[in-house]
Amino acid sequence: MSTTTTFKVRPATLRDAKQIAELHNASVRDAFKTMFTDVPAPVLPLEKRQAYWREAIEYSEPQVQVAIDEDRIVGFVGFDRSRDKGTLPTMGEIWAIYVAASHLSRGVGLALWDAAREGLQEEGCSHVTVWVPISNDRAMRFHELAGFKRELNSAKTVPLGGVKIEEIRLKRPL
Repeated sequence: MSTTTTFKVRPATLRDAKQIAELHNASVRDAFKTMFTDVPAPVLPLEKRQAYWREAIEYSEPQVQVAIDEDRIVGFVGFDRSRDKGTLPTMGEIWAIYVAASHLSRGVGLALWDAAREGLQEEGCSHVTVWVPISNDRAMRFHELAGFKRELNSAKTVPLGGVKIEEIRLKRPL
C-alpha cells in the first residue's frame, strides 16, 4: 500500500457527528448489499447513530478522525484500546473505519489507517486488531493489504438487524 494521500485527515469535532452518522449508515447499506443480496440492510436511526458519534467525539472513546475532500467528510475511523476481554493495555483496536462509496480505492482508507496507527502508537499501543465480517471481501482485502493477519480461532457470529454475520478478528503489530 502506498503512503501517499491527497486527503486531509483531522480529529472529528462535534459538528461532524451528523455527517459521520450519515456516512456510517450509507456505508453499512452499501456493504450489506455486497454481503446479502436478498436481505435489506439494517439501518440504525440517524438520530441514534449521530448521538453515538457525538458522544464518542466528546469523550474520545473511541478517538475519531475524519478524512476531508473539499470540505466534505469522505471517511472516518474510530480507534482506541481493544475492547476484547483479556487483552493487554498495549493492544489497540480499530473500532470502525468507513469510506464513502464515491471515494473507494482513492486512498482515503489508507489515510485513515495511517492516522489511526499514529494515534495508537502515541497511546502506547504495540499491536492493533479489527473485527471484519468474513463475507465483506472489500474490507477483508483492505485490512490484509495493510498487513493484518486473520486470527483463525477468533471467528464469531454477531446478530445485526435480523441476520447473523460471521466476523473474524485480524491483528498486526504497529
